[in-house]
Amino acid sequence: MSDTLDLDHLRQWIGRSTDATDVVTAHLVMGLRATLFQEIGEPKPGDAAPWTTHWCLGQPVFPMSQLGPDGHPTRGGFLPPVPLPRRMWAGGELEFFDALRVGDAPKRTSRISDVTVKTGSTGTLCFVSVNHEVTTSRGLAIRERQDIVYREITTTPSVAPTKAPSPPPVAKHRESHMADPVLLFRYSALTFNGHRIHYDRDYVTKVEGYPGLIFHGPLQAALIVEFAAKLHGGQPPKRFVYRGLQPLFEGSEFSVNASDKDGGLELWTANSEGQPTMKGTASW
Repeated sequence: MSDTLDLDHLRQWIGRSTDATDVVTAHLVMGLRATLFQEIGEPKPGDAAPWTTHWCLGQPVFPMSQLGPDGHPTRGGFLPPVPLPRRMWAGGELEFFDALRVGDAPKRTSRISDVTVKTGSTGTLCFVSVNHEVTTSRGLAIRERQDIVYREITTTPSVAPTKAPSPPPVAKHRESHMADPVLLFRYSALTFNGHRIHYDRDYVTKVEGYPGLIFHGPLQAALIVEFAAKLHGGQPPKRFVYRGLQPLFEGSEFSVNASDKDGGLELWTANSEGQPTMKGTASW
């Protein structure tokens, strides 16, 4: 599949942009709070939403006839038509300027900023970086870079380090939860994400070769951001940079962790063995 990847053609998508608008409803805020293990409450107009509510807003809607076998829309359109079957959220960067609030009608402007190809242990990797700006009537709320990675399907996907894992890092602050299939389904619903790796066990195990349902990258990042804000008096980081390290699977306990570092926080999610699955740094 990788020999059909034409980087020059894909890089023609750099600079393409699109806009989307949506409304922050009280019901959405309740659903996201519940999914992020927060007090649900009774949000009223003007109340602050969770810090990554924008990932639930303005998601593209395609007819069923335009979905690919993985549940994502068929390739092309705003994102370049990368001819590699696996698509994952690799990481990114967030800057927070203002909270989204119940009743807001945010606008998201998105722009393809880069397309690159690398070779990894599992074959060809294609990275697509997308810049977003989310604004409300009050001005800029969030600036973001998302890194999406496309890769080949191998018969034995790499789901863990090939060498013996290092001792798990020790956290100063820690919360633990269950990686429950219902949790993954709820987040898929909130973000209108049809990617089958998060809810279709037959597909993810028999087609993509993983041992179980895969935890969403943005859900891990959302939990990390909320944990950082909780540890900093309710204020989100001015800047949060994060990247995925390895898949986190449903069916066991996982943790959200933090330790002090350089005046900010180093944060990570970890599987039941304590091995980090996503890492990030938060600074204020």
